[in-house]
Amino acid sequence: MAKYRNRRVVIIVILLFVITGGYFLYNNYLYKDARNIAGEQPAFTVNATQLLAEYQEGSGAATAKYLNKTLAVQGKVTSVNDSLVIIDSAVFCAFTGIKEIYVDETITVKGRCIGYDEIFGEVKLDQCTLTN
Repeated sequence: MAKYRNRRVVIIVILLFVITGGYFLYNNYLYKDARNIAGEQPAFTVNATQLLAEYQEGSGAATAKYLNKTLAVQGKVTSVNDSLVIIDSAVFCAFTGIKEIYVDETITVKGRCIGYDEIFGEVKLDQCTLTN
């Protein structure tokens, strides 16, 4: 009987260790709160045409520099459609909540760079907010 009792204790200790370790891994490594792009300071402030030119010169260098970073992008609005704004026919901005933005208006947008779309020739930003 003592032999079986020791096994139960060992199994319970191992289970507690696995559960505690799993909880620790989940909270510290797997689960991350969503970034608040609106509250972040931009890593770079850049003109929309300059940003596009950097991606077109060498996508690898521009990707390493800008991908997943908060950017402030300046330029003239060329298209507005629902919550999507295109700046200087170069930067595609997806807004979470959009204010009154008009074509030909010069604006500065803050958002997270999610990459360059080679098919459309556009740099894409999401979680955008208007800064001016």
